[in-house]
Amino acid sequence: RISMDGRGHWRDNVHIERLWRTVKYEDIYLQGYENVRSLKRGLVSYFVFYNQYRFHQNLDYETPDQRYRFRQRIW
Repeated sequence: RISMDGRGHWRDNVHIERLWRTVKYEDIYLQGYENVRSLKRGLVSYFVFYNQYRFHQNLDYETPDQRYRFRQRIW
């Protein structure tokens, strides 16, 4: 049976693909991690930076944490 909910559509993964492209070019390729342990530590550190300090154009130059906290106050 064909699903009519749009699942499997190319747009489903656009945001995730964009996120991982950013992670690769801004962290992984620049750091050149030597092993899985250092990669995990580096990714934890990068995602703290990504969510708390890096401004995002599609969020009107706010951080994801700022946008999340703003929405929590509204609701």
